[in-house]
Amino acid sequence: MSASRHPALSATDPELASFVAAEETLQAETLRLIPSENYVSAAVLEASGTVLQNKYSEGYPGRRYYEGQQNIDRVEALAVERAKGLFGVEHANVQPYSGSPANLAVYLAFAKPGDTVMGMALPMGGHLTHGWGVSATGSWFRGVQYGVRPGTGLIDYDAVRDQALAERPKIIFCGGTALPRTIDFAAFASIAEEAGSVLVADVAHIAGLIAGGAHPSPAGHVDVISTTTHKTLRGPRGAMLMCREEHAKAIDKAVFPGLQGGPHNQTTAGIAVALHEAAQPAFVSYAHAVVANAKALAQALLERGFDLVSGGTDNHLILIDLTGKDVPGKVAAKALDRAGIVVNYNTVPFDTRKPFDPSGIRIGTPSLTSRGLSTEHMPQVADWIARAVDAAAKADESALAVVRAEVTALMSAFPAPGLPLS
Repeated sequence: MSASRHPALSATDPELASFVAAEETLQAETLRLIPSENYVSAAVLEASGTVLQNKYSEGYPGRRYYEGQQNIDRVEALAVERAKGLFGVEHANVQPYSGSPANLAVYLAFAKPGDTVMGMALPMGGHLTHGWGVSATGSWFRGVQYGVRPGTGLIDYDAVRDQALAERPKIIFCGGTALPRTIDFAAFASIAEEAGSVLVADVAHIAGLIAGGAHPSPAGHVDVISTTTHKTLRGPRGAMLMCREEHAKAIDKAVFPGLQGGPHNQTTAGIAVALHEAAQPAFVSYAHAVVANAKALAQALLERGFDLVSGGTDNHLILIDLTGKDVPGKVAAKALDRAGIVVNYNTVPFDTRKPFDPSGIRIGTPSLTSRGLSTEHMPQVADWIARAVDAAAKADESALAVVRAEVTALMSAFPAPGLPLS
């Protein structure tokens, strides 16, 4: 990489600049399959590095605690209006620093310490902040968890209803981080209404698919929508909370002054750009291509003898149980990384192994779709995964090196957004 891409940084701190350059090269040359990662556009990168960084802006547009907010208010108001239009919601807050603080704001808005809250169990595909024990949300609140059916890997909505009526949780979360199937928001809404619970859809993983019409929307079914702004939405690392107007005051107060001070204005600008991009026809095509690629990749993996949780996918994510391959997930993930294929090791439902050394790996198609790969490339991707997992089982580093060379060659033909190489 040339220092000309970051001249000031290279001149001031060449050591740090070298790390950035190395990461740019790594992202350009490898096949990134972590489903929570993506490539932002050059426009989002530029917006995220502007002089908006210099401004402190506690409060909300028109109601700040610092002066000189003429332009900042316009930036945040623009992001809010774009979020409302794109997701069809009555209110949006674009200030949360990331997904976990956004979810914590939901608790602050609607629950008190000790209240019962309900979410999908972490080993079944849920998120730490949905009341899991090692999270603050599981320490400060009484977390109860639902799961999936053994054998199918699908949510049992009847069981969720029975549990909700027995526990009467203050808040119910639907959504998670390792769910390869469509979330039935209407079914959750019916359950929450009967149980008298506030329903929150955590769509951090699928927000871009929702925006592009490739996954049903929770708008109109849930009280609050929580999402990050990266992942499938292809924005900067931030978050949003969207809700019905009746909950707007509680949500805004929970974010500020409840949990945080001034928003990161440069991130807000990046979010505004990403939301603008997501409103374009090309993004609709992208969202549907993400799902098409995931389905094609899942089918190709099945044909190569892989065991997929729930038997496949409806969205961007595939969860692979490697028990039948006799290779632990962590071993496979590290071998794949050496082969230039970036995944994460992950627990699978009813896993008998420990979370730090689980049975599965989690993969997804957002990043490769952003680079322009299509369904015709998915058999090749599946073949690389199969060869790398087999090499991991045999401790065959030479085979991994061969795969890496092939991966690098294909990636060179599909430049990554925001990463022009000199």
